[in-house]
Amino acid sequence: MRRGLLIYDGRDELAMGAAAFFIDSCRNAISEKGLFTVVLSGGNTPIGLYKLLASGDFGGTVDWRAVHLFWGDERSVPPESAESNFNTVRRSLISKIDIPPGNIHRIKGELPPEEAASAYEKSIRDFFGLSSGELPRFDLVLLGMGADGHTLSIFPGTEAACNQEKLAAANYVDKLKAWRITLTLRAITDAVMTLFLVSGREKAEALKEVLVDGEGKYPASAVTGRKLLWLVDKEAALLMGE
Repeated sequence: MRRGLLIYDGRDELAMGAAAFFIDSCRNAISEKGLFTVVLSGGNTPIGLYKLLASGDFGGTVDWRAVHLFWGDERSVPPESAESNFNTVRRSLISKIDIPPGNIHRIKGELPPEEAASAYEKSIRDFFGLSSGELPRFDLVLLGMGADGHTLSIFPGTEAACNQEKLAAANYVDKLKAWRITLTLRAITDAVMTLFLVSGREKAEALKEVLVDGEGKYPASAVTGRKLLWLVDKEAALLMGE
């Protein structure tokens, strides 16, 4: 696995860097096989990226007809909810680009959690034509990391952190008193490229634990892939020199 770290001055610069990786990955995939599959991240950090991709400067260079959008995780809420990760992307990106509805593969958070996870896993298996035991090969996976070291909706100590069989799982997060539907770490193992987007001083301790101390106690530490890059701002990287 190839892993690297890029540090940006601020969140805007991080978004610009992520957009460049997105565009390059997209062009390469479409040139090679005619389509591009990307797993989108929730949270606040990637919103700047989505807005850039919706703009003429960046989005105008993307053939959205060949792009297929997937989600890394979702809250157990309907798609119109302000808490929905899908709705965040819809407002900041999807509503502003010309992408076929059939290219949008959202997690149906309005369903009961276990049913939503099963339906999402089936949609991924059907899209990639996977046999039992095979893994999807997403072209690009975008991930975030919380101050507690969680990624996707895989929180420390939760059942999904240990799931090595499914591609998608319903995960009850006791600290939030809420259900989440999430891709498992197994589902993203075979991705062509994985980008962590991390910003904010509150992430500094967890980032140091993951990248410097390497104790592996956080779910973010367990992410593997063909090529893994961390794109972080200076605030998040505050403790990296210690």
